[in-house]
Amino acid sequence: MTAIMRAETGEGYLPGTADYRRVMASLFVAGVATFALLYSTQAILPTLSAEFGVSSTAATLTVSLTTLGLGVALLITGPLSDIVGRTRLIQLSLTASALIGTAGALAPNWSTLLTLRLVEGVALAGLPAVATAYLREELHPSTHARAAGLYIGGTAFGGMVGRLLTGSVADVAGWRWALAATGILAVVCALVVRALLPQSRRFVSTGSGTRTALRSTLRAASDPALVLLYLIGCASSGALVAVFNVLGFRLSGAPFDLGPSAASLVFLVYPLGSLSAMLFGRIADSIGRHAVLPLGVALAVAGILVTGPATLPAIVVGLGLLTAGFFAVHGIASGWVPARAHAAGIPTGQAASLYLFMYYLGSSVFGSLGGNAWSADGWPGVMMLSLALFLVTALCALAMRKRRT
Repeated sequence: MTAIMRAETGEGYLPGTADYRRVMASLFVAGVATFALLYSTQAILPTLSAEFGVSSTAATLTVSLTTLGLGVALLITGPLSDIVGRTRLIQLSLTASALIGTAGALAPNWSTLLTLRLVEGVALAGLPAVATAYLREELHPSTHARAAGLYIGGTAFGGMVGRLLTGSVADVAGWRWALAATGILAVVCALVVRALLPQSRRFVSTGSGTRTALRSTLRAASDPALVLLYLIGCASSGALVAVFNVLGFRLSGAPFDLGPSAASLVFLVYPLGSLSAMLFGRIADSIGRHAVLPLGVALAVAGILVTGPATLPAIVVGLGLLTAGFFAVHGIASGWVPARAHAAGIPTGQAASLYLFMYYLGSSVFGSLGGNAWSADGWPGVMMLSLALFLVTALCALAMRKRRT
């Protein structure tokens, strides 16, 4: 009863209340849909390469263009959400991206598929731009880090489901049915979110106009602590996606010779990312984000090193550690952005959109460079690229630890 009363006095929803459960269930499901669609082609990149007669680097464009479209669109949807509200954008984004994702199964040629993947990324931008800002506004402050961790856990679960679903369906019915299956899953998730997600109660519009938006952008782009968090998102996402973009090519060749379905089973490590994001979020609520962030970086670096030997057990264990470490980092950093922005008097939607713009920019650029590294130097080249990016992440994490912002 006390929790419910506190939630109703304007402090935000607390665990134990029905609305808190609705919020967390909705955003978990929304995260599943978003990342299932975003990375739906990653498990079938070798299949697409063979089907359309394109190189491994060109095949990675089906991931990179989607993340690039999402990242650029975030620069619009973030400020827009500070004006028009969060809930409407979340629902519109999920519905549109689910329909576009399903349409990708009907693409008649390579250029059409790439175009649809780019447009899908633009449509997806409405959810990531506002999710952490919505959580900060609607939930009690004592739950912010763990709630962000649960949302990031949903994105990790969605990434696993999308890859497993497309990989298994592609083996049986081809890549078109694989993309259609992911699209149908996203449609179901969109309906669930529309039914469950509570309308914003604590949202306050920041106003409108180009000048206001420009001032907000400049402030969000010049705050030193936020810049460090943006760099963490950019480097860490690039490190992860570079590894996973190339993984299918490594497992489809000697000495493994795995098909799409068997190779996609390695994505079963993704629940470790969900657990890690939630666990590190809870720890951060207790001892502080600055103390936890470097631990996630160390875990990810250990995972990359373990993937070196050409044995399936080593690859699976290494990917598990990398996934757990990355989602610990991303969960902490993405939840820290709106908290820091709010403390500095910067619109949270704008700051969150800039973080995610950098996150997806890193994913797009370094994800494609992972294909170049694979072509030039094989797996050692991919490892070196990923380790260099996590070195940047580590330096930024240490700088944030010193700031204790």
